[in-house]
Amino acid sequence: MNLSNLQPAEGSVHNQNKRVGRGQGSGKGGTSTRGHKGAKSRSGYSKKIGFEGGQMPLQRRVPKFGFKNINRVEYQGVNLDTIQYLVDNGIITDTVDFDVLVENRLATKNSLVKILGRGELKAKLKVSAHKFTASAKAAIEAAGGEAVTL
Repeated sequence: MNLSNLQPAEGSVHNQNKRVGRGQGSGKGGTSTRGHKGAKSRSGYSKKIGFEGGQMPLQRRVPKFGFKNINRVEYQGVNLDTIQYLVDNGIITDTVDFDVLVENRLATKNSLVKILGRGELKAKLKVSAHKFTASAKAAIEAAGGEAVTL
């Protein structure tokens, strides 16, 4: 081995990129494989999301309608039959508060909870939530429980 026959180890060099824009002699000079003219041949080109080649884009062709009420308050609904299911499985004994609902993945920690009236409740429970439907409140109190609004 001497300086005239040094070469990297087998498999250590992977660079087989085209060296474009290095003169006509390289075979990749001139347009540097970009074709002729147009935005795509320029440096710094990036097309906008949704660009359809100058055709009117879909998001502008489709009519807009309706509106979103920015003051709407969104509640996470929990039904009475779900609460009764937790009671039957021994997860809940006497109180249902926000922490219990979060632990059992019936609500997220930042959500507001509304108790809904589907199903029937047999257990006597103290239920704490942000809101109750009239039927849910009546069912909880009919079972001997208490509905506490947070």
